[in-house]
Amino acid sequence: MSEPANAAVIGVGSMGRHHARVYSELPDVDLVGVVDADEETATAVARDHGTRTMAMDRALEVADVASIAVPTEYHYPVANDCIDHDVDVLIEKPFVDTASRGRELLSNARSAGVTVQVGHIERFNPAVRTLGEIVADLDVIAIEAQRLGPPPEGRAVDDSAVMDLMIHDIDVLLSLVDDDVTTVAAQGARDNRYASASVAFDSGVVANLTASRVTQEKVRRLSITAANCRVNVDYTDQTVEIHRHSMPEYIDDNGDLRYRHESIVERPTVENGEPLKNELRSFVRAATSDATPVVTGEDGLRVLELARRIDELAADEQRAAAETEVRPR
Repeated sequence: MSEPANAAVIGVGSMGRHHARVYSELPDVDLVGVVDADEETATAVARDHGTRTMAMDRALEVADVASIAVPTEYHYPVANDCIDHDVDVLIEKPFVDTASRGRELLSNARSAGVTVQVGHIERFNPAVRTLGEIVADLDVIAIEAQRLGPPPEGRAVDDSAVMDLMIHDIDVLLSLVDDDVTTVAAQGARDNRYASASVAFDSGVVANLTASRVTQEKVRRLSITAANCRVNVDYTDQTVEIHRHSMPEYIDDNGDLRYRHESIVERPTVENGEPLKNELRSFVRAATSDATPVVTGEDGLRVLELARRIDELAADEQRAAAETEVRPR
C-alpha cells in the first residue's frame, strides 16, 4: 500500500474500543476517528488512541474502511450507510439481526462493490489456523465444542448464550465441515443462558456444541474425533494437541503378562498473535486489494441462520417443558 488506509470505528463500547486500539497500532492504517452515541465514551477512546470523535456523516466522508461494533439491531442501517458511501466494512458478530436483512445487505454491497467481512474472531486465532491445516488430512467423525463461563462483570449481555457465545463455535464448525446441515436439535436452560446443540451433516459428521453464561469456570475448547486420532484445541491458551495410539504390545512384568497401549501426544507449533490484530490486518488487506475476506458476508449469514435455528429450538424445548409442568394431571 502506498497510502495508509483511513479507518473509523463506529461504536466504541466493550469491543469497539479494542478495534480502535488495534487500528492505531497497525502500520498501514490511519485511525481517522471514532463514532459513538455516548460522547463521553467516544472522547475517552479517541484520547487514548490518538484520534478524534466524529459525527457519523463526517466519518463516512473520510474513511476507507470501518468497523461496526454497535448493538446488533443497528448493524443493518449502519452498514447500509457505509455501503452508500463506498466504505468497506467489518461487521461484528452476529452479522445482522435477521437473515432477510443480511441477504439484502449483501445484495447492496455486491451492487456497490463494497467489501463486507464479519467479525468471527476465532477464525484468526492462531490455534484455529493451525487446526485448519491439520483437518485437511483427517477423516473427521465428530466435533465437540464448549464455550462456558460466568456472566461478564461490568457489562450487560442481552443475547442468549447461543448468539453471544456458541455462534463463535458455529462459525468454526462450518468452516471446518464444508457440507450441508441435515438435522439440528437443541436444548436450553435459564432462558438460553445455557444451551446445547447437536448438528449432523450430509457427510455423516456430527457435532455437539455447548455454551453457557452461568458456569463458574471459563472454558474455551474444541475437540475433533477422527479415524486415527483426536485433536484438542484450547482457544484461550492457543494450543493444539493431537492424541494418537502407538501399537499395542504385551510386556512381562515380574512374570505377569500385561497389556500396554500407550498414547502419543503431538503438539504442533502454533504461532503467537492477537486474534483481533490478525483479523483487522486481514480485513484491511482484503478491502484495499479487492480480495475475498477470510470471513465473508455469506459466511456470516450462514452462521446467523444456523445460530437462530438453534436458539429457537432451545427456547421451544423450554416452553414445551414449562407447559408440561403446569398441565393438570
